[in-house]
Amino acid sequence: MSQDLCANILQFGIFLAGAFLAVRGDITAGTVLIFFNLCNYIIMPVNIVPQYQASRKGAGALIEKLAEITRENAESAGDRVEPMLNEAISIEDVTFGYEPDQPVLEHINIRLEAGKKYALVGPSGSGKSTLLNLLMGACDDYSGHIFVDGKELREVDANSLYDVISLIDQNVFLFNDTILRNITMFREFPEEETDMAIQRSGLSELVAERGGDYLCGENGSGLSGGERQRVSIARCLLRGTPVLLLDEATASLDSQTAYAITDAILKLDGLTRVVVTHRLDDVLLEQYDEIIVLHHGSVCERGGFYELLEKKEYFYSLYHVTNG
Repeated sequence: MSQDLCANILQFGIFLAGAFLAVRGDITAGTVLIFFNLCNYIIMPVNIVPQYQASRKGAGALIEKLAEITRENAESAGDRVEPMLNEAISIEDVTFGYEPDQPVLEHINIRLEAGKKYALVGPSGSGKSTLLNLLMGACDDYSGHIFVDGKELREVDANSLYDVISLIDQNVFLFNDTILRNITMFREFPEEETDMAIQRSGLSELVAERGGDYLCGENGSGLSGGERQRVSIARCLLRGTPVLLLDEATASLDSQTAYAITDAILKLDGLTRVVVTHRLDDVLLEQYDEIIVLHHGSVCERGGFYELLEKKEYFYSLYHVTNG
C-alpha cells in the first residue's frame, strides 16, 4: 500500500471520527478542522522521510564512486619529464582496443617531432580520437610503446605529462564567472603572460569590447561557440605546454569561425600541434608539416598535402569527396 494512500485513509478516518463526535455534540466543527490540519503536520514529514532515505542512498553511491575514481587517479610515482619537448613523441607499433580482440588502432608507427604541425584525418571510427587519448595517458593497456623524449609514457608521472601536453576538444566547459577567471582557471599568472595568451588566441577584440570582467554565463552561455573555443585555447597557451592536441575542436562551429581558429593555432610559434580534423581545407592543409591518414585503425598514408594529392590514393578520394 502506497504512502499517499495510507495518508489519505488516515485523513479520511480523522474526518469521519471528528464528524461523528461533532454530530453527537462532543466537539465543535472548529475542533474537527483543527485536528484535520494537525494531521497534515504529522503526515507531511512522514512522507518526506523516504525521499531523504533515497537521496542519502544515491549520495552514498556517488561518494563511493568518487572515492573509487580518486583512488584510481591517485598521484603516481612515475618518472617526471621536463615541461618541454626537446626531440619527439614516438609511437612505435601501438595496438589498442577498448574490448578484447576488437582493436581500434593496429600497429601504429608515428614520430611527432618537436615544433612541427601534424593533421590527423580519416573517416569516423578510424581511431583518431583514440590516438589522442593514448597520448594524454588515458589508457596504458596498449601493446607497443609511446615515448616522450625517450621516456615510456606508461612510466611517466601523470601530472608531469599534463605539463607537456594539453588537449582541446569541441566540448568546452566554462564557469559562470569572468572571461579572465575562465582563462586563468582561478590561478595567478603575470599580467603580461595573460595578455599574451589573450592576444595569441584571438580574444583581444572580445576583451577590449566587453572587458575582462565580463561574465560568461552558465557554461559560457553569454559567448558564441567560437569565443568559447578561443577561451579554451587561451587556457592552454597560458599553461605554456609545448604540445597542443586538438580533437575536432572546431567541428560544431561555422566554416568561417573554424577556419579562423585553426589558422590562428597553426600560426603559433614554438608549439608541436596535432590536429584531428574533418575539414579538408587546402589553405589549412598545406600549412601542416605532415598529414597522417588513418583508415580502419591503421596509418594508410602520410606526407605533405600536395604529395598526397599526387599519389591519388585514399587521401585523394577523401579530399574530393569531402569538398564535393
